[in-house]
Amino acid sequence: MSDKSGHDAAQIGALEERHLFQNYGRRKIVLVRGQGCYVYDDQGKQYLDFISGIGVNALGHGHARVIEALCDQAGTLIHCSNLYAHPYQGPLAEKLTRLSGLDRAYFCNSGAEAIETALKIAKGYGRSKSPDKTGIVALDNSFAGRTLGAVSVTGQPKYRQPFEPLIPDVKFVDANHLAGLEAAVSDKTAAIMFEPILGEGGIMRITREFAQKAADLAQQHDALLLLDEIQCGLGRTGEYFTFQTWNDGESAAIRPDIVTLAKPLGGGMPIGAVLASDRAANVLSPGMHGSTFGGNALACRIALEVLDVLDEILPRVRETGAHFQKRLSELVDKYDFVSEVRGCGLMRGLNLTAPGKSVVPAMAEKGFLMNCTAGTVLRFLPPYIVEPEHIDQLVEALEQLFDAGPPAEA
Repeated sequence: MSDKSGHDAAQIGALEERHLFQNYGRRKIVLVRGQGCYVYDDQGKQYLDFISGIGVNALGHGHARVIEALCDQAGTLIHCSNLYAHPYQGPLAEKLTRLSGLDRAYFCNSGAEAIETALKIAKGYGRSKSPDKTGIVALDNSFAGRTLGAVSVTGQPKYRQPFEPLIPDVKFVDANHLAGLEAAVSDKTAAIMFEPILGEGGIMRITREFAQKAADLAQQHDALLLLDEIQCGLGRTGEYFTFQTWNDGESAAIRPDIVTLAKPLGGGMPIGAVLASDRAANVLSPGMHGSTFGGNALACRIALEVLDVLDEILPRVRETGAHFQKRLSELVDKYDFVSEVRGCGLMRGLNLTAPGKSVVPAMAEKGFLMNCTAGTVLRFLPPYIVEPEHIDQLVEALEQLFDAGPPAEA
């Protein structure tokens, strides 16, 4: 069936099946447009988007200021390569470093590229101290991306094993396990890296105690503290950066050496970033690293617009995040197979005692897009403009499903 824009779902599916790599388990939904918190498929069905492109469409779909900046810049200068300057990289770097408290920024195209850059910095930093100071300590159940470097520091064997041997000298420890972390770090460690909230790992939040231990060990062993905020950063948790939620003013601030960013930064446009202290950033001298498309004029212009909007709506994220916590907690109280609400702000997970995969298509039938991670955790990453009534509608739809009992195996 074709929608009014001329899209033919059957033809699209046939072309993808014949010509695309079959590396995605796609839902049988063809999305053709979006507006605000809603997307629409080829048959005109409306969905409330509670996954927002896996955290990418932070301002929703068709945001007026993003569209205006996109159209204006596309007619002016899209790309000029990093052999030359353009008007937007400098201001974007200034804003991100000011908000984070770090010193320098590097721009690329994706989260995986940001991780690759951070790993090169870590390896270069370690080797500048000693030839055998090359170790990386990461977390079990983490997810860093799909490139060989990123897979090497992803704490899920199912992603690593098909491509081994990978980058050596990587140790994995359990999240929030202090003794395990201390045992893994040594003078041969170049960096300790983790997501402040594990996204693909089940929306598992890292405690301040663990983060402080990591910071202390990094200082003790002259290693870099590397935080992956690709999914949880830039407003998702109600602060500009999730590591800022650990710094309550009553104790010494935790200051990372490197922060990786991507998903929400471009409001839908591909852009990644690495923020770093001077001691980390200075590892890369001219010619040691680069990106053809990274930090192009179009992406940087839109990222500046996204950050300007974020300045205005960050208090709203905190308010709607609190409402989300309250409504999901009601499900924990009501159903014995709903065990826990996880996350912070508008990065939420609902942990079940049963497999959650079958909930995803059932909720799509009801007009809600979301996903399941770590087998039992329903993951919600709505746009920052989501309204309390949208959250209420989601919870009511979940109640309709849960009233029938625990989800069955998909």
